[in-house]
Amino acid sequence: MTTTTSTSSPSATRLGTERAYLLLRTVFTIAPIAFGLDKFFNLLTDDWAVYLAPWVNDIVPGTAHQAMLAVGVIEIVAGLVVAIAPRFGGPLVAAWLAGIIVNLITMGEYYDIALRDFGLLVAALALTLLAWDRPQNRVQAVS
Repeated sequence: MTTTTSTSSPSATRLGTERAYLLLRTVFTIAPIAFGLDKFFNLLTDDWAVYLAPWVNDIVPGTAHQAMLAVGVIEIVAGLVVAIAPRFGGPLVAAWLAGIIVNLITMGEYYDIALRDFGLLVAALALTLLAWDRPQNRVQAVS
């Protein structure tokens, strides 16, 4: 009976982990900022307010359009937090996505978008795990 051992070295594994971290951090910086800005410009959809559940619209002040502008500001802030402090930005984005999922599911439609956002939520949690696994102040060794 033979056993299989991994041929990847710790440095190769660390490199892959670092690349995954940077990829997730970049995506969760750019995407929330882009979606947040789009709440003001409506380039990706004609009317973001259609994605706001009526019960949410009933509890937030102002119109659905004004609520979506506030959502845009929150999304921009979330992207900036990921850029600056991904250990805290990752959970912030995950929580925000959870709220979006609840909003969409309670509307009784947009299940496809809710499922996509669930995948993004899991990826935001993966970013959080990778961010907490990194040394706080990494100093690059000079070879």
